[in-house]
Amino acid sequence: MPQQKDIVKIAIQMPGAYPQLIQLDQKKPLSAVIKEVCDGWNLPGPDNYALQYADGVQTYITESGRCAEDLYKGIQSSDSGVRCDSLKELASVSTDVTFAQEFISRDGHLLLVKIVEDSHETAVIMTHTLTGFMELMDHGIVSWENLSSIFIKKIASFVNGKSSDASIQQVSLDILESMVLSSHSLFLQVKHEVTMERLIAHLQKHVITPLTCCVFSFQEMFEFLNKKNLRQYIYKNIIHSSGSVQDEMAHYLYVLQSVTLNHLEPRMKTPLDCYSQEQRDILHGLRQAAFETESENSLSHERRRSLCAKEFKKLGFSNNSNPGQDLVRTPPGLLALDTMFYFAARYPDAYSRFVLENSSREDKHECPFARSSIQLTLILCEILRIGEPPSETGSNYHPIFFSQDRLMEELFCVCIQLLNKTWKEMRATQEDFDKVLWFSIA
Repeated sequence: MPQQKDIVKIAIQMPGAYPQLIQLDQKKPLSAVIKEVCDGWNLPGPDNYALQYADGVQTYITESGRCAEDLYKGIQSSDSGVRCDSLKELASVSTDVTFAQEFISRDGHLLLVKIVEDSHETAVIMTHTLTGFMELMDHGIVSWENLSSIFIKKIASFVNGKSSDASIQQVSLDILESMVLSSHSLFLQVKHEVTMERLIAHLQKHVITPLTCCVFSFQEMFEFLNKKNLRQYIYKNIIHSSGSVQDEMAHYLYVLQSVTLNHLEPRMKTPLDCYSQEQRDILHGLRQAAFETESENSLSHERRRSLCAKEFKKLGFSNNSNPGQDLVRTPPGLLALDTMFYFAARYPDAYSRFVLENSSREDKHECPFARSSIQLTLILCEILRIGEPPSETGSNYHPIFFSQDRLMEELFCVCIQLLNKTWKEMRATQEDFDKVLWFSIA
């Protein structure tokens, strides 16, 4: 038997018929109540009838309306158990747009805002409150712009707080993401309230990349990732450990990779300046690292110049008297100088072995290090799409990018050694240059 408090007496009237006084069981489906009323008046087709309030605003009574009214009252109950159950159910039924309209029409969403602003509830109740609020707002019935700064600060505090409940943090992140996507003014408020450090901390828990990309520019993210050396965290905690990456996450990883690699574009499009002492020093550093030469200071100018030209030729420069001319073409410009110098400095033994092996071969079988490096750098720029803006739908990221701080340079070091190995195995000559190059990176 239903409890007595669930039973109420109401009068139902219809034009041309005597009113009915019924005992309404509020737990009974509305369709069953309407059928009983229709049976009392001998009316066929109960599905064609509905109840309507006779007093005040004469709106129709629906299941959604009844549910919205019950939950609206339950949320305000002094009993924490009732509040918790009501908010839990609200989080579930708010996905229905009809219910959402009914609940919002009673200013139910403002009840939830007040609960968040007061922040006196338990973590469980707060989680249900935030989840219900997010579901209601997803329907677009109420503008995000109407939210108070107090509410925004409170949501941000849930994200920034190191001791906040994980469930509260997750739904708070979702709410903030919707805010920043809805308007520029909210974007600025959220950016002011949320710190990059806390967002990156959440990134390590697989939950934040979309919001991070919304709130902070990729330039800011690039600088922060480099400063904090967090690529390895992304690789370990998101790419490597999860096994599979969701489409949305894959897109943001792709964009981050694209924007980061595009920081190489200025070097790629800048030709070597033959009047730059710094750049000339790097060129001579490549030569000196490859060959053990007698003290150049003791040589005459002509003898030193002749020696340098001879060694630059062994290094594979086409213009051995003025090797900087080989790097005037853009792309790859100065980026080719960067990759060669990185290889020589990072892997000196491999660099010396490459040069000395080819110095001892017949001229026609020499693998020209400089020429190979310049062309290889250009091909890697094309493969990595350096200089191309990221696509809005792209998701093709390279996991290795997040395991290396210097992806371009490290790929170059691998490929240049493969090129030398392939050249030697094929007993290639200068006519085979393009063929060997593509075999090495295929």
